[in-house]
Amino acid sequence: MAIDMNGLLNDLEAETEQLVKVLRPLGDSEWDLPTPAAGWTIRDQVSHLAYFDEAAQLALEDPEKFKADAAVLGTYGDSFPDEIAKRYRSVAPSELLNWLKAARTGLLEAFSGVDARQRLAWYGPDMSAASSLTARLMETFAHGVDILDTLKIPIVATNRLAHIAHLGYSTRGFSYAIRGLELPKLPVRMELLAPDGTAWNYGPQDAKDVVSASALDFCLVVTQRRNLSDTQIVASGPIASQWMEIAQAYAGPPGPGRETQMSN
Repeated sequence: MAIDMNGLLNDLEAETEQLVKVLRPLGDSEWDLPTPAAGWTIRDQVSHLAYFDEAAQLALEDPEKFKADAAVLGTYGDSFPDEIAKRYRSVAPSELLNWLKAARTGLLEAFSGVDARQRLAWYGPDMSAASSLTARLMETFAHGVDILDTLKIPIVATNRLAHIAHLGYSTRGFSYAIRGLELPKLPVRMELLAPDGTAWNYGPQDAKDVVSASALDFCLVVTQRRNLSDTQIVASGPIASQWMEIAQAYAGPPGPGRETQMSN
């Protein structure tokens, strides 16, 4: 199925606008509030997004420079996102917000008209241009959830989650691989209820293992922003249950996930 790059770009722009509306009225002290990501404040969430937006644009426009920069970051091992966060903790909130907006604008302009299938270097395996944009949308959603949770603002689910849901399903094998586990040979069907009330279904209809959920719950779990026990996800069958326990749609080593909120 052909990928609608213009639609993806528009959805990424809309997700950005939603986040900026949350950030714009914050006082300087609120940027230093701790988020659910251990050791990270709101400012760290924003600098992370801006930095890796620029990195994604660099991977498109100057692959060799990107690879050189990535090699330097690689010397920090799996902790390199924390290193990026440390670098920008003295930057004023207004500058961080302007950086995020400029970096995202630059990214959207750079990817406009790019072939969805074009291969780009990244910190792990290469990815397509479409996957790179989807990853940026997923990151905006996930880090945006951290910020919303910190500020106790409800999440507004939109059909932009379709991109993240598709990524979450397609990275099932990755979730096993990063844990040194063998991907079960039997398939899993995924049946999601979209924010607009329509159904998003993936996988064969006759699969014995099925994941049934709202699109929001599924996306929160695959981005590890909610503990599985705090959602209404129904995993029928041992393979579906195992996948939901380890699901991870983003690159890098196995994430720590989130502690349950049920006792809070």
